[in-house]
Amino acid sequence: MPRLPALLAALLTATLAMAAPAMAAETPATSRGQSVYVPVYSHIWHGNLDSKGQPQTLQLSSMLSIRNTDPYDGLTVRSVRYYDTAGRLIREYLPQPARLGPMASTDVFIEHKDDSGGAGANFVVQWSAERPISQPIIEVVNAYFFGPHSLAFTSPGKVIAEEGK
Repeated sequence: MPRLPALLAALLTATLAMAAPAMAAETPATSRGQSVYVPVYSHIWHGNLDSKGQPQTLQLSSMLSIRNTDPYDGLTVRSVRYYDTAGRLIREYLPQPARLGPMASTDVFIEHKDDSGGAGANFVVQWSAERPISQPIIEVVNAYFFGPHSLAFTSPGKVIAEEGK
């Protein structure tokens, strides 16, 4: 029968071995730039199907938020492109690159009456930095507020390409 200290040591070693990847994941990821895909829900389908077999739709407003999380260095937002459900470019929101200082943020707003993107609309945001920095938070807040009814949810961005490697 193993001695208690040896058993405890073995359990502690196994626990630390399993926790090591989790601890490593907590280290903030840095980058010199990325392309980030962000889903936009300009409308959502809900309710029951009508006599034509179509669901009801609810138009949503959407706010793209780009937040520099680095407390020491800025970043440059190179482009903010808005695409429709079919993947066609609807518009570029930045006529020229925009600088975001440390801890600064910017946003782009799409009115709820703008349904040009469709249910599968998205943004692709490209940003860069002179040296590796803490990755920004890039997400969309989709919202509907009317009288006593409200709905709001976020759509997190997903990195689709690393820049500047």
